[in-house]
Amino acid sequence: MPASSIRIAAAAALLAFSAAAHAGLFDDEEARKRIEELRATQDKNAREASERIGRLEESVRNIGVVELLRQIETLNAEIARLRGSIEVLANQNDQTQKRQRDFYLDLDSRLKRLEGGSAAQVPSGGLPATATAAVEPAAATPPAATPPAPSKEEQAREVRAYDAASGLFRRNDFASAAEAFRAFLKDFPQSTLAPNATYWIGICQANLKDYKGALATQEGLVARYPQSPKAPDALLAIAAVQSEQGDHGSARNTLEDIIARFPGSEAAGKARTRLAAARR
Repeated sequence: MPASSIRIAAAAALLAFSAAAHAGLFDDEEARKRIEELRATQDKNAREASERIGRLEESVRNIGVVELLRQIETLNAEIARLRGSIEVLANQNDQTQKRQRDFYLDLDSRLKRLEGGSAAQVPSGGLPATATAAVEPAAATPPAATPPAPSKEEQAREVRAYDAASGLFRRNDFASAAEAFRAFLKDFPQSTLAPNATYWIGICQANLKDYKGALATQEGLVARYPQSPKAPDALLAIAAVQSEQGDHGSARNTLEDIIARFPGSEAAGKARTRLAAARR
């Protein structure tokens, strides 16, 4: 073979080898590039997934905190409501006890302040101040047989009923007041205020000029509650009605009876004053 042919063949072989090597080098770079792209994509997806998980965890934590705060606010509101209820009940209890003390321990002093006040007087000389004083009566003596102690609810109901009747009397609504006091006696027959309620029924009747009924009511009080502090007041009211009817002899005898039976009472002092005035 000529030398020139050998050189041509060698050159062709060298060119073929170079082309193959270049192709192999190109394939490796392409593969690495694709691998890097895949890795970048995976890293990006991993970061996005991590970020989404983080956001979800934060949302879950926030939801838990919000719910906890809501429950705490609800509990605080309930505690405040209960405290308010306790304060209201405590205040009502204090008011009930205070009114009980007012009715059972301080009624005499209030009656004294209100005597001669604005209650309506009977015309034509009328009844004395005791007969037309405001409603708050003197403390009553309990009945002979001591009843079981009433509950707080029963005591409160008793006070409200008596106070309602007293309010009607203070407004000079004597007919309604008499009915209210009768209802009180029906509902609370063993009340320590029963003599007082009976007394004010008689006063209402006198102001309505039902003198016969007034006498019967006050005489019934004296007969049923002879030791009650209202007994001398009832006798004083009886004397006033007798005088109003022109029966001055009976009125004088009743006044003398008050002094004899209840010498230390306020009614006895008024009886002495009226007897002295009658002698002038």
